[in-house]
Amino acid sequence: MENNYLIPANANRGKLILGFFRGIDLAIFGTGAGITLLLLLIFQGMLTNWMVAIGVLAPVAITGFLVIPIPYQHNVLVFISNMYKYFFVNRQRYYWKGWCNNYGEEERSK
Repeated sequence: MENNYLIPANANRGKLILGFFRGIDLAIFGTGAGITLLLLLIFQGMLTNWMVAIGVLAPVAITGFLVIPIPYQHNVLVFISNMYKYFFVNRQRYYWKGWCNNYGEEERSK
C-alpha cells in the first residue's frame, strides 16, 4: 500500500467503557441516578404532584443529557466544555497584517 495508512475514525473507542463512556461520564450519571433514587425514597408520598415528580427526576435527566453521545464530539459535556474554552478561556484575536494592508498615506503619482 506504499506507506498509506488508514486509521479508522473510531480508533479511540476501544479505550472507552462500552465504546461510548469515560469513567467520569459514568460517575456523573451514577451520581445523578443516586440522587434521584434518594429523592424518590424521601418524596415517595408526594409523587402524585407533577412539580414534585419533575423535581425528583431532574437530576437523572440532566446528567443523562450531559453524557449522551453526539456526532463530532464525545458527548454533550465535552461539547459544552470545548465551547467554554473556545469563547472564554483561549479566545485569541488575529490582526490582519497582510500584503494588502494600508500602512499609511499612499503617495499619489502625478
